[in-house]
Parts: sequence; structure tokens; C-alpha cells
Amino acid sequence: MTAANPQGAAPRRGRGRPSRTEAESGPGTRDRILAAAREQFSERGYDKASIRGIAKAAGVDSALVHHYFGTKDDVFAAAIEVTFEPAQGVVDTVADGLDGAGERLARFFFSVWENPATRTPLLAIIRSAVTHEAAAKILRAFVMRRLIERVEVDLEVPDPKFRAELAASHMVGIAMVRYVVKVEPLASADPEEIIALVAPTLQRYLTET
Repeated sequence: MTAANPQGAAPRRGRGRPSRTEAESGPGTRDRILAAAREQFSERGYDKASIRGIAKAAGVDSALVHHYFGTKDDVFAAAIEVTFEPAQGVVDTVADGLDGAGERLARFFFSVWENPATRTPLLAIIRSAVTHEAAAKILRAFVMRRLIERVEVDLEVPDPKFRAELAASHMVGIAMVRYVVKVEPLASADPEEIIALVAPTLQRYLTET
């Protein structure tokens, strides 16, 4: 016979899934959910990823995902935020001065995309945006708010927002052809060769009046 618990002692929980309260108070729960979300969006795309699947991958209840992030769109937006953290360095490449900004921008772009650790989640985000309008809307809002609007304030040219958008679209186009569609010879070209050709065009977008 099992001995009774001493008076006043909290009963032990059996093994199994922790309660919502325990999971919420556990360290790193939010980060674990976000990591699972990035993995699910990367592997399954926006359409097939689900709150339930993200929760299962994170080892938590679906209610916890809603508690921390809200809807599926909100989880996707949070995943974009984390995924694009390295890409936000583009703001610094322009803020450092417009002289040579085109080359710095091109070099920064390839430093992010040539690194498998940062390229993989970026590819997942772009593929989701291409195939699903809700994902595309979230990505557009993020790019406008966190990248283009912060770059345009440093440009001393007519229509700075338009110029920043042109530079961004130029680089996104290269990403699509080189890393997503993988069209040759661009897909296997030396990044230095591409930088040499692209940098003057980016410089013209950013500085030519």
C-alpha cells in the first residue's frame, strides 16, 4: 500500500503533459514554440502548417500557442520577425553613409543568403509568401515597416521610398532566381562576380538624383 502524502504537502503530478500553468512558467517555452513554428513553416509551408502541428512539435498544448502568439497569422509574423533579424542589418549598411552603399548592400545580401543557417528559413518564408496571399500580406507589411521605411529616411534622393523599393526588389529578384528557382548560370555564379555587376545599379537606385 502506498503511504499517504504528509499533511500539507502538495500532491505529486503524474508523468505526462504538464499543465498550462507549468508550461507558461517554464523557461524558454515561447522560444521553443517559435522554433517549432519556424520548422513547421519551413518543412510544410504556410498552407499545411497548423497550430496543432506547431504545438505538437514544441511539446505543448495548442492553447499555449494561442496564448503566446494568437492566430496562425500571428505565429507566422513572429517567425518572420526572427527569421529576418540578420536581414535587418541592411539598415546599417545604408546608415553608415551613401558612398559605397550599393556594394555594401550587395555584400551584406550575399553574406545572409550564402549562409545555410540563414538561407533555409528565408527560403521557407519566401516560398510561403509566393503560394499564399495571407503569408504574402504579412511579409509585405514586415518588409515595408522594418526595412524599406527605415532605409528611405537616409536617402537624399527624389522619391526615397520608391528608390528603396527598387533596390529591395532587385535583390529579391536575384534571390528568387538564384536560390529558389535556381536558374543557371546565375545559380552557380561566383558571388563576387554578381556583386561587381549589381553594386553599381544599387548605388544608382540609392543615390542618383
